[in-house]
Amino acid sequence: MNASIDLTGVALRTERLTLRPWRASDLDDFYAYARVDGVGQMAGWLPHRSLEESREILDMFIRENKTFAVVHQGRAVGSVGIECYNEAAFPELASLRGREIGYVLSRDLWGQGLMPEAVRAVTGYLFDIVKLDFVLVGHFPWNHQSERVIEKCGFEYVKTIPYETRCGTVEDSREYILRNPRSQEA
Repeated sequence: MNASIDLTGVALRTERLTLRPWRASDLDDFYAYARVDGVGQMAGWLPHRSLEESREILDMFIRENKTFAVVHQGRAVGSVGIECYNEAAFPELASLRGREIGYVLSRDLWGQGLMPEAVRAVTGYLFDIVKLDFVLVGHFPWNHQSERVIEKCGFEYVKTIPYETRCGTVEDSREYILRNPRSQEA
């Protein structure tokens, strides 16, 4: 089952990153990477067409309080969202507490190991503090960058399911699971 998430007051630090809830003052940083062609499509959304579009999404991030801003060298350069997973597609997980993560990173920082660093910090928080039994993550078959992050973070392939993107298309999503090593049930 989907566990509740509230990131109020949460800040995670790694060697190179700070992960924290989004702030209204992050708008320019968010728009700077979200408008770049090829970034959002990897996660199923189109590049932002205007600062106002980014503002609306940023307001949603702040209101829902379940998405971390990934801050590197003082700038918000990406995000890790803690999303509800499709419970109907995973009936075998019904008795366990979990969520699905999704992530995006500024194109100019790809290939530097920042996203695996962020994902490890978030999964550690979800297991150690929130006490989830599992975390799911998915990627489109053609998104080899996300596939590499998933492999580096130790997720195991489970199945492929249909995923309706924010672009209005339906894509295959290769789904993976990471089980909490300290959970009795996972």
